[in-house]
Amino acid sequence: MMATVKEVYKNQLDMASVRLVKDKPLMSKTPIRSPEDAVKALGEYLCQMDREVICVINLRTDGIPINCSVCSMGAIDQAIAHPREIMKTAILSNAVNIVMMHNHPSSNLNPSKEDTMLTDRMVTVCEILGIPLVDHIIVGGDNSEYFSFREKGILPMKAIKLESDYNKLDMNTPSVAEEHVTMRPRRHR
Repeated sequence: MMATVKEVYKNQLDMASVRLVKDKPLMSKTPIRSPEDAVKALGEYLCQMDREVICVINLRTDGIPINCSVCSMGAIDQAIAHPREIMKTAILSNAVNIVMMHNHPSSNLNPSKEDTMLTDRMVTVCEILGIPLVDHIIVGGDNSEYFSFREKGILPMKAIKLESDYNKLDMNTPSVAEEHVTMRPRRHR
């Protein structure tokens, strides 16, 4: 006895799959020297996402991007990223600096408490590893606006300032120790 077409389809299970598709490159060889440059390079990509995504742009000494890495894909209102995941490609790519970016699908660009805590933690981690965090940028909506932790003064940078003209660089370095401070002799055991 032969099964009818309806009976055959009744017992089938629909298949869904995820496939790796190579997209066109997101990054250009244009140096990233400002939040606008970073947003121009990656903002549109992040604003198309329906959930929070954290990315890192790994930079050479001249500010030219080496690559970009998606570190975390979260939910509509949060993404969790561990510093180890954020720094993995920076270390493997021999990055000199990094820019961290993520999106807010809600279009509210104000950083959450978690965003600020992650930024603070990453400043410490990056300092220890010797790969400074140049900025943490939040994008959202139609990519016409952004929030830069650096521009808002939340992310101070003492050691690194990207500048296209070396004449504009401040080459004054602070003294290591004050002159009037004397060192105590070490005890010998």
